[in-house]
Formats: sequence, structure tokens, C-alpha cells
Amino acid sequence: MNKSERDDDMTWPSLVQNPEMITSVYQGAPPELRDVHVHEVCLHRDGPALRVRLDLPSFPEHPPRKWTAQGFNTVQIEVTFSGLRKVQLNGFSSNMTADIFIEENTGVQIHISAPGSDMRAVAHAAVISKVSAYLNTPG
Repeated sequence: MNKSERDDDMTWPSLVQNPEMITSVYQGAPPELRDVHVHEVCLHRDGPALRVRLDLPSFPEHPPRKWTAQGFNTVQIEVTFSGLRKVQLNGFSSNMTADIFIEENTGVQIHISAPGSDMRAVAHAAVISKVSAYLNTPG
């Protein structure tokens, strides 16, 4: 991990075009993207684009009422990287817990680092395309 990856993890929402999608749920302080469960990495030829679907590592202190009423305990987001210019993938796992770094570097760069897996991509822009919650049960 280089210095810019360590510094930028605190500001990852500022690198997406719609940070309010996540900052509003976490009252301005969303969690770092460490030890996140990655559900899906999808490449689309239209754009071209990369979509990453993941669980955030912590639940908001004051979640939306409907999430509380339904007993949800996990926030899941989808981030779409559009105008994809470069993708590198080494290894992959069906049960991936990863650290994700998002930084500005001639566009937006994402680095997903997990045991046995490493993915890097560069895109023109990033947007949070979905924020949802669900009940994540152990096992």
C-alpha cells in the first residue's frame, strides 16, 4: 500500500460524483473500505464500465427508520466506474474479504486487495449507483 492509498481511504466519498448517497446515511462519516465483503465485480461493455457491489464494514449509528424497523444490520453499496480505461485482475475468490482503495489519478483509480486476489482499474468517473441494507446472518 502506498502513501496515497493510505491518505485517500478517509476521503473515498469525495472521489465519487454523488457522495451524498453515502454521507447522508452515515451522518457525514462513512466507514473506511477495509475488510469489506465483495459480492460482485462486473465489467460492462457499455461505457465501458466496472461495477463493484460490496458490504460496508459497519452499520450506521442512526440508520434510516425503515432499516431499523426491518432489523437490517448490513449496508450494501454498488459503485460504478464509468469510462473505464484500464483493468488488471490477478486471482479471484468466491468469498472475498478485501481492502479497497479509491484515489484520484488521471481519473478515478480503484484497487481491490484481498488474499490471493488483486484488482486495479482506472476510469473517468465513479458514482454510487445503489445503497441498500439487509439482514446479514452469520454462517
